[in-house]
Amino acid sequence: MTVSASSDRVLSETANLSPRRVIDLRRGGRALGGSYLYEGDELITGWHSHDVHQIEYALHGVVEVETDSAHYLLPPQQAAWIPAGLEHQAVMNPDVKTVAVMFDPALIADGGDRARILAVSPLIREMMIYALRWPIDRGPADAASDDTVADGFFRTMAALVCEALDHEAPLSLPTSDHPIVAAALDYTKRHLDTATAEEVSRAVSVSERTLRRLFADTLGLPWRTYLLHARMLRAMALMAAPAQSVQETATAVGFDSVSSFTRAFAQFCGETPSAYRKRVADSD
Repeated sequence: MTVSASSDRVLSETANLSPRRVIDLRRGGRALGGSYLYEGDELITGWHSHDVHQIEYALHGVVEVETDSAHYLLPPQQAAWIPAGLEHQAVMNPDVKTVAVMFDPALIADGGDRARILAVSPLIREMMIYALRWPIDRGPADAASDDTVADGFFRTMAALVCEALDHEAPLSLPTSDHPIVAAALDYTKRHLDTATAEEVSRAVSVSERTLRRLFADTLGLPWRTYLLHARMLRAMALMAAPAQSVQETATAVGFDSVSSFTRAFAQFCGETPSAYRKRVADSD
């Protein structure tokens, strides 16, 4: 599969956005739904929002989605839900392939106001791939002979996505507009292999006690819990690469032994690192 010219144009224009703005993916059309496929190099879309709901599925590689309230990781076999009007930016990591399907808000009235990561069913996955026959920015001439079929398809898929919204995966990290907490979050993510509470406190010029209090007050979780979740999400992203070993991943995210990493990963993800790598490889 390759990027269509229209999809490439939509993503390229989105990537150049500054400041934030609303993107009309339908380009003035009235399509109830549509899709685009991205396959290529690393891309940062820039902050923007859509007038349509979006569900994005990583066929290969890893996508990161950031909103004002959270940072989400989209590994293979998971889908990101981005409701209409939500300001966000996406980072397409190298060697990524994703398919996105958009819906008119009327099709999913209760889309919520926040992003979510969903474990989609094989049926939804196949429907997302099939939806590529209808690009979101198709013109009236493109859709004239196919409107009835397309509308019926997207109505059916919207009903399935509504059910999937009740099954959210815990694949996000909190963000904060508190300057000290934001700096601590950033430092922690950049030093996952070595970060300690003492080191982070020193980096942001507060005491460990103050750091713990700020995390509890602003994020509602301990710094150590944030560190563990950040390590697990980073590990999931790393192991999406074909040549990445479990040992290399454990070291990269700060674990002294494969056994301790395996226990933590299994508790967080519900499967061992080896099982996760195999499942991701089988999805390519």
